[in-house]
Amino acid sequence: MIEELLPDPVVTVEAHGDEPAEGATLYPGEQALIARAVEKRRREFTVVRTCARRAMDKLGVPPQAVLTGERGAPQWPAGLIGSMTHCEGYAAAALARATDLASVGIDAEPHLPLPDGVLPSVSLPAEDGRLRALRAEHPAVHWDRLLFSAKESVYKAWFPLSGKWLDFTEADIEVGLTPGHTTSGVFRARLLVPGPVVDGHRVDHFDGRWTVGRGLVATAVSVAYDGG
Repeated sequence: MIEELLPDPVVTVEAHGDEPAEGATLYPGEQALIARAVEKRRREFTVVRTCARRAMDKLGVPPQAVLTGERGAPQWPAGLIGSMTHCEGYAAAALARATDLASVGIDAEPHLPLPDGVLPSVSLPAEDGRLRALRAEHPAVHWDRLLFSAKESVYKAWFPLSGKWLDFTEADIEVGLTPGHTTSGVFRARLLVPGPVVDGHRVDHFDGRWTVGRGLVATAVSVAYDGG
């Protein structure tokens, strides 16, 4: 699912199911990160890092530990940029060479309505109005969950470039449908705070893509050096 949302320089590896692949192990340093985690969290952690190491291998980079830095952001090997996501029954990693793209962010969520009370804390009034219109025309898509996922992808692309927190209400996202389709499309996140500088240019928006299928909603953002 994630692969179809990202440009060619990005390598993706996905896993369906919660059980680690045969032979999957945690690398030195990773064990300490989840020493007190429950078994479900340990499985997800192992699966998604196995995806990441397979993506490294595809790029010709020796597989290595993926530790976490500030605000839990993954620390990638020198020369790589990337993003990871996992939810119930699904995990994915997306990596690219830092010479090809400035940043990437991915997210996957169960294609279900958001829990009660969550949407008002993550959406803007303008977004609420657009979601109502989309829901009326295409009720099969859980647009509230899609918006949440898109904001997660935006944040994952934003943080490596800025090193700063981005609140849910600091990006105004407009979602569009692919012509002739009802389960895939694009979105644009207009930044409501000063954006990061990429290749000498201030970025004021992020563009992304989304898809729904196999019980999931997936979103992805890629940031090129021309700011696109």
